[in-house]
Amino acid sequence: MNFKKFYLILFVFTLSFTNANSIEPEIFVETTIKKATSILSNNSSKESKIKQLKTVAKETVDINGIGLYTLGPVRKSLDTTQKEKYIKLFEQYFLKSFSSRLVDYTNPDISILGKEKLSENYTIVKSLLSGNNERPEVKIDWRIYTKNPDNPLIRDLIIEGLSLARTQKEEFTSILNSNDGKIDVLFKTLEDFSSN
Repeated sequence: MNFKKFYLILFVFTLSFTNANSIEPEIFVETTIKKATSILSNNSSKESKIKQLKTVAKETVDINGIGLYTLGPVRKSLDTTQKEKYIKLFEQYFLKSFSSRLVDYTNPDISILGKEKLSENYTIVKSLLSGNNERPEVKIDWRIYTKNPDNPLIRDLIIEGLSLARTQKEEFTSILNSNDGKIDVLFKTLEDFSSN
């Protein structure tokens, strides 16, 4: 899986309106695609774009929810201090990954195919990233947390059937299993990534 492609797709969704009113998830996605194309194509410096990407992500992605999910059942054994430390480190890790992998992208071409309401809290928006000379077309399902219809949040992306949140969870589980479940090893991994 090309994680640069993942962060492109994630960003396209997260460029949401300020003070948005309740809106259907597929309309929300379609509108943000247009905004993404404009922002990623402008002449701002790379540093400025990274800063803007991080701000947008903090406002529109459920970073804490994704982080706790990717930690898996280990989260239940953490004390309050450890959990707070993990949430902080995961946010830094996520924001750096998100912004640094995405900043060089321009002109994403994503078409909305439809939606499937799973429950009051979740809607899947189906879309297609068009192919070009550099990439094949890609089917993307957006798992949107819609408990608050005024503030939808991303909980996962399923790209060609592969859940990105689950993939991240498997990576963290592998790190923990290889180190006797020591949470400090995972903390160090996240710190090292964020500081480089």
